Amino acid sequence: MTDSANSTSRPPEFLKLSKNPSSITSTVARDLGVDPETFVNWRWHMAKQVDSPQKAACLIKPSQDEWHGFDQLDQLFVTGITPYYAGLMKKQLDEGESCPIRLQAMPRKQELEDPLGVKDPLGEVDHSPVPEVVHVYPDRVAFCVAQLCPVYCRYCFRKRRDEEVGLHFNRRVIDRGIEYIASNPAIRDVLITGGDPFIASDEAIESLLQRIRAIKHVDIIRFGTRTPVTLPYRVTKRLSKIISKYHPVWLNTHFNCVEELTPEALTAIDNLVSEGIPVGNQAVLLKGVNDSEEAMLALCRGLLKARVRPYYVFHPHSIEGTQHLRVSLKRGMAIMKSLRGNITGFGIPTYALDTPSGKIPIQHNYILGEDGDDLLVETIRGEIWRERSVL
Repeated sequence: MTDSANSTSRPPEFLKLSKNPSSITSTVARDLGVDPETFVNWRWHMAKQVDSPQKAACLIKPSQDEWHGFDQLDQLFVTGITPYYAGLMKKQLDEGESCPIRLQAMPRKQELEDPLGVKDPLGEVDHSPVPEVVHVYPDRVAFCVAQLCPVYCRYCFRKRRDEEVGLHFNRRVIDRGIEYIASNPAIRDVLITGGDPFIASDEAIESLLQRIRAIKHVDIIRFGTRTPVTLPYRVTKRLSKIISKYHPVWLNTHFNCVEELTPEALTAIDNLVSEGIPVGNQAVLLKGVNDSEEAMLALCRGLLKARVRPYYVFHPHSIEGTQHLRVSLKRGMAIMKSLRGNITGFGIPTYALDTPSGKIPIQHNYILGEDGDDLLVETIRGEIWRERSVL
């Protein structure tokens, strides 16, 4: 095996974590009876995804609700969880079904009880001039090149793509997407998403980057990937170096709770930012996961410490099967308001409501009114401040 192949399948930066007997890498590998060199191979995790209650039982004990979820929800949304991410549930066993990791990934019977959920809450199909290119804003597109994911999050707003086959790095889809982007000079920003676009070979990812970077009017390339959270072993130094050849490239990932910020995840993030790739975070507000002032503050602080910019917190979409995870807008606004004054300004993400026409920022209104030419505002301490007009 060549040195490059070794670094791809057995990245040394992750093998170091196996020396810590309490790390996720060590404990889950030990529980599953595999050696660390196998466990840090991202392809092994994709091949061993937890997709049945029997497989889940190797690490955690599924509840009756979750057991029924595996049996009854295949037609609604596929289940798949990397052994790494299932290992995070094991670490939070004391929390039982209320574990924030478990709530995001384990299917449960409650998903069948959702009279308000819809298949395509953002109307992406209507905004796709060619298959898998979503064009809402004039200057940017989302290019959905991938279908596979390390973990199929139960609140995913693209569940509709589950019904289709053959979308993962499909040559015809990519060719038509590249042709559309190249033919529209207004497009300056391309978001590569899916599915998860990092679930492909280094060579496939580089080929796509080469083709997009060759389009002269495209200024910025972005990736949307959850692999640093759900399969950090995929985000190797080698992949990060490849991506950095095509700067400016930005990356948004998707931590929802501080429990996901493990040494493995932090290693993946360090690989990216050390190659000059700015990393932002897009969380989703989820009941039982991050819907408290304490949980959101801990997440934002942890992200900043990892050199990740808290970018968005999305109000949960009305996607089918997610009623049990939704939080009210009023509660969301209160949580986001609580961050102001308790963390540095660039650590406060934008709370956004995503609609078919684009994202709408939702925030507390600090303007109380006007008194003559003066503006009356509420301070972060709840006091009234009079800002006198100078005009």
